[in-house]
Amino acid sequence: MSDSTWVSSSLPYLTAREKGESDAWAAEAGSRGGKGTQRIAYAGETSAPEEVAALLGLPPDETVIVRRRVIALDGKPCELTHTYFPAHIARGTRLAEVRKIPGGAVTFLAERGHIGARVREDVTARMPDAEEREVLCLSPDQPVLRLSRVTLDSDDRPFQVDMMVMPAHRQRLRYEIRIG
Repeated sequence: MSDSTWVSSSLPYLTAREKGESDAWAAEAGSRGGKGTQRIAYAGETSAPEEVAALLGLPPDETVIVRRRVIALDGKPCELTHTYFPAHIARGTRLAEVRKIPGGAVTFLAERGHIGARVREDVTARMPDAEEREVLCLSPDQPVLRLSRVTLDSDDRPFQVDMMVMPAHRQRLRYEIRIG
C-alpha cells in the first residue's frame, strides 16, 4: 500500500474505542488495506520540554510522563509521536510502561474520567533533524510536517499533548469543521 496519498483525519484518534477494538491507527490502516503498527521506543518520566509544559499549563521542566512511538505503515516508519501526560494523571499507570495499551491511551484515559472536549492542533513544516531523517528514511532535502495537539477536558484543563513528525511528501491532513 502506498502512503504517498494518505489522507488522515484527527477525529478517530480523539475518540475512545469500544472494548475489544484495536487502536485507531491499526483500524485506519486496516480499513485501507494496509497494516498499521507502532513500536513504543520509550515510556516513563521526563522533564517537560518548554512547549509541552506551556501546553499542559505546567511550570517549565515539570515532571511528565512521555510515550515515544514509531508509527509504521506496512512495516515502513511513517511518523514519530511523542505523547505527554501530567505526572499526576499517568504516573504508575500503563501510560508509563513500554507496552501497548488495549484500545489506546485515549480509551485508557476515558475509562479514568479524562475525556477530551476540545482539541487544538498546530501544523508546521520544517526540515527534519538527523534522528528524524534516519528513522523516517528521508533524504536531506525532504521536509517534515510537525503536528502539535493538546487535548482539553470539559473544564478546559489540558491533560494530553501529542508531538508528531511525519514526512511531508507522504501525508495530507484533513480537517472538517462543523459550523453552527
